[in-house]
Amino acid sequence: MTTLYRPDLLFVDGALVRNRALLVGDDGKIRSAPASDTASDTVVDLPGKALLPGYVNVHSHSFQRLIRGKSESRAVAGKDFWSWRGTMYHAAARLEPQQVYDVACMAFLEMALAGTTTVGEFHYLHTAPNGRPYDDPNLLSKQVIAAAQSVGIRIVLLRCAYLRSGFQLPRDPGQTRFFETTQEFLANMDALLHEVPASVSDSIRLGVAPHSIRAVPLDDLRQIAAWARAKSLPIHMHMAEQVAENEACLREYGATPVALADKAGLLGPDWTAIHAIHITDDEIAMLADAGATIGACPTTERNLGDGIFAADKVMSAGISVALGSDSQAQIDPLEDARELDYHLRLTHQQRAILDQIGDQGLASRLFDCATTNGARALAVPSGTLAPGSSADFFTLDLRDISIAGHSPENLLSLIVFGINRTAIRDVAVNGRLIVHDGNHPLRDEIISRYEEVHAKVWRDAAGSSR
Repeated sequence: MTTLYRPDLLFVDGALVRNRALLVGDDGKIRSAPASDTASDTVVDLPGKALLPGYVNVHSHSFQRLIRGKSESRAVAGKDFWSWRGTMYHAAARLEPQQVYDVACMAFLEMALAGTTTVGEFHYLHTAPNGRPYDDPNLLSKQVIAAAQSVGIRIVLLRCAYLRSGFQLPRDPGQTRFFETTQEFLANMDALLHEVPASVSDSIRLGVAPHSIRAVPLDDLRQIAAWARAKSLPIHMHMAEQVAENEACLREYGATPVALADKAGLLGPDWTAIHAIHITDDEIAMLADAGATIGACPTTERNLGDGIFAADKVMSAGISVALGSDSQAQIDPLEDARELDYHLRLTHQQRAILDQIGDQGLASRLFDCATTNGARALAVPSGTLAPGSSADFFTLDLRDISIAGHSPENLLSLIVFGINRTAIRDVAVNGRLIVHDGNHPLRDEIISRYEEVHAKVWRDAAGSSR
């Protein structure tokens, strides 16, 4: 059985073309992009729409959707990343398992409505609020996975190792729910791997996420990375997000996080360095030589005042850049994509900085960051409409006000730099529509349940809205 999706325009080999369709098998895989009049068992006409590969969100903390708008005051959350964490800890400490599910559903629903078909969930809520393990130590991981399944989005659950609060620091009570020993982490990860094997569903994958060098000492990091590589799992890690993080690593090891990981032989094609803002030219070369990916999160990084990611230097070195929504300050994949260049424009006081790199057009380069590069970082067959890939795609309304006046030749640039999310009409994962004509069947239920959780968590929080 095959299904032929027939839009007005189809994204083929980096361009939007007419008179082509997407042929999908009953296994949810793309067969081909034939002429639009090709015979098929089922035909789905998509008049007035363009069809493009779904976005891949490489870095998400779904529970942090709860703190959107709650930390935009120095009186509440202080002046920097380190004080902002207090607001995040407030939310983390109050979520019961059902609420973890409800909040994750809300984050994933918003992603789906924005055209995201795969999320890499960097998950570090493990224990009960008092720090005691649940009877099933993977209960909260499974709640997040269940939320993704309910919404219909593909998930790569990047289970996070968090062993300490920092070099020579006492345990921060705000991090109580994050902590496990290395042995506990590996045992729980192994159990999860056996209970949720990739072969059961192409919409669930697993990966390993040592949180950061401040949270995972080097010897433990080596052990975790070796375990992950023996299982052929992707490895994601926060690196060089903050200057203070680099300084603490220098005090402990005499090297910054990227240089330390390189010296230890840990970097590789399966490694994604999240943020990597405060890195040197030498460290860029290390990441490039290793074939690693950088997961940039521009909307969160600007919200937290982390700094400006040197996308020009990184891309010039040939490093693949993927994108993530991180703290959910904003869930808009193309906003993250365009900010890679916009932030540099402010720094250099020039326009289209990334257009100078190689022979790939700027819009195409940024669209790849939101799609194919993220799929590579998460080791999923997505982010493209090539034969054999999962049929993950979205459609957009060619009459949407934000892209009025387009032609097939300039449409991709209009999409990357100017589209409104209202233009996105349909979203499919593995060939199954999870959003149809702008609607998700569980939208009202998910929002209502989220509103209940939000009210409970913030009811007594000083300075929060009621």
